[in-house]
Amino acid sequence: MEKTLQELANLIEGEVLGDTNLIITGISSLDEAREGEITFIAQSKYLNKAKKTKASAIIVSNKIEGIDKPFIITDNPYLAYAKTIALFHQHPHPVLGIDENTILGEGARIGKDVSIYPWVFIGKDVTISNHVVIHPHTSIGDGTFVGEDTTIYSHVSIRENCRIGKRVIIHAGTVIGSDGFGFAPDGNRYCKIPQVGTVQIDNDVEIGANNTIDRGALGKTWIKRGVKTDNLVHIAHNVVIGEDSLLIAQVGISGSTTIGKHVILTGQVGVVGHLEIGDNTIVTPQTGVSGSVPANTIVSGYPHMPHKQWLKSSRCYPLLPQMRKTINKLEKKVKALEEIIQNHTGDNK
Repeated sequence: MEKTLQELANLIEGEVLGDTNLIITGISSLDEAREGEITFIAQSKYLNKAKKTKASAIIVSNKIEGIDKPFIITDNPYLAYAKTIALFHQHPHPVLGIDENTILGEGARIGKDVSIYPWVFIGKDVTISNHVVIHPHTSIGDGTFVGEDTTIYSHVSIRENCRIGKRVIIHAGTVIGSDGFGFAPDGNRYCKIPQVGTVQIDNDVEIGANNTIDRGALGKTWIKRGVKTDNLVHIAHNVVIGEDSLLIAQVGISGSTTIGKHVILTGQVGVVGHLEIGDNTIVTPQTGVSGSVPANTIVSGYPHMPHKQWLKSSRCYPLLPQMRKTINKLEKKVKALEEIIQNHTGDNK
């Protein structure tokens, strides 16, 4: 594929500084870009690399002095990079049709222009909408609905009566609609609580590899529009995730918790059940969220606290051994002073 610099600028809503007719054949990183390719710089710390790159043009937010190359100026170079790489690295469209080794349950409804690979199981009364792609060794349980233009990669298990929206991407190994972890104590044993709810995943959601999203005990576990999850994320029963939230690797969310809109839970965050995290909240890596968090805040640590307070506290950790020695010395001095005062008081009597 070849595009002029002006064509690329039109795609990413940028402005060309330099030769608008320059032909671009691809996009690559600052280090690996070759002549004919375009690259991007989103942070100033990469300025030195930008000056050494062999790329023919650079996507930037401002012109960089000392670089004699054409630029595309845009407010958001990282977003521009995403749009450009999507243009030059389009996935080939899969072969249309239903493989002969697919198992279709009674009453299954299959839309137009679908691609269903070998060894896919589709249960009774399942709806697969138009333009859906289902990769090998995927299982879709009875009564499930899959919306248009959704892609489901290999070894995904979607259990019964779940609802998947349009343009959803589900990566390999994910399980949707598994039983929530519910057991009632019965003496020294535990009685399983039937999990009879479902999972609803709205439009434009992307689910990473090896996620587990449990069905509701009653009602539904709900992943709202535009949510993106990384690999190895666990979402328990009856959790609600608000629009455009991000869940990074190894996040675990306990049951009946509500996550607001535009929330970012970073790597290895753990959230206890039955609480609320407000809109636009950021939870930093390895934080343990043990109570509800108001909107528009950044929290860190375990138990969680405001991020600035955690920064101050974390500076104290390396000093604790010396502080302990100092406190022990002070305690001994205080004890000695108390003995002197006591003896002095006794002499006066």
